[in-house]
Amino acid sequence: MSAASIWEISIKSAMGKLTANPAEVLAAIEPAGFSLLPITGEHAAKVAELPLLHQDPFDRMLIAQAFVEPMLLLTNDEVLRGYGSFVAMG
Repeated sequence: MSAASIWEISIKSAMGKLTANPAEVLAAIEPAGFSLLPITGEHAAKVAELPLLHQDPFDRMLIAQAFVEPMLLLTNDEVLRGYGSFVAMG
């Protein structure tokens, strides 16, 4: 799970748009069998190379991470499929 997702949960929770507790989500990652993927400088630089198919900065970071690592990004956002084969509908 990307640190960008925890960041987004934190922001949306603080704004009242989401009721999830970011600390609880973070604490549940490893017990659920997942690991936390930090945001690196390489990930951040890759965002600049992405076509502007999607405007959401969190989703763009997830795409950059999927490309750099490489790994498969599972999403329900149809627009993100335009970024290539490393994006799959979940």
